[in-house]
Amino acid sequence: MPQPTHIVKVPLPDQDSLDADIQKYFAKCDEKLGMVPNVLRAYTGNAAKFRSFTAFYNLLMLDEETCRLSKLEREMIAVTVSSANRCYYCLVAHGQAVRQYSDDPELGEMIAMNYRVAELSPRHRAMLDFAWKLTLSPHDIGDADRQALRDAGFSDQDIFDICDVAAFFNYTNRMAHGLEMMPNAEYHRMNR
Repeated sequence: MPQPTHIVKVPLPDQDSLDADIQKYFAKCDEKLGMVPNVLRAYTGNAAKFRSFTAFYNLLMLDEETCRLSKLEREMIAVTVSSANRCYYCLVAHGQAVRQYSDDPELGEMIAMNYRVAELSPRHRAMLDFAWKLTLSPHDIGDADRQALRDAGFSDQDIFDICDVAAFFNYTNRMAHGLEMMPNAEYHRMNR
């Protein structure tokens, strides 16, 4: 059974009416990814927020100079947070990214369903334990949790970055739930 075909449950502007810079961004997505991720289409409801969202996402998830976490580690956090929040969009889209960066078709599924079943390094286990707790009981995070990350080899800057990625996906998960955002169907078949 295919998933629903809507992007979000609110009206979006016609793509032809979008500002030239956004249309150019979409053309680049088509060129690099073979599609425009639906999350980007969802943000076209407000051009200024689209620009802020894409700039922050690119800095947070793709930039390798401002963050020492690998792209795979960032995606693992995204999927763990999305699993805790049961965010269909992000589980599908970022589960695919875990498959891509890990070259492991099962890892994205394991993290999406229950990261604890995956055979992870102590470093990655500590990182995902922290992201899970920060998502479900943020008020319980304390010095011992940050020290567990240090003991696993993370620097204080890495701890900041783990918090930043986890916080961002808690935000995007709520946007996806609130708008009933659907992932691109292509994600289901990629990197299998």
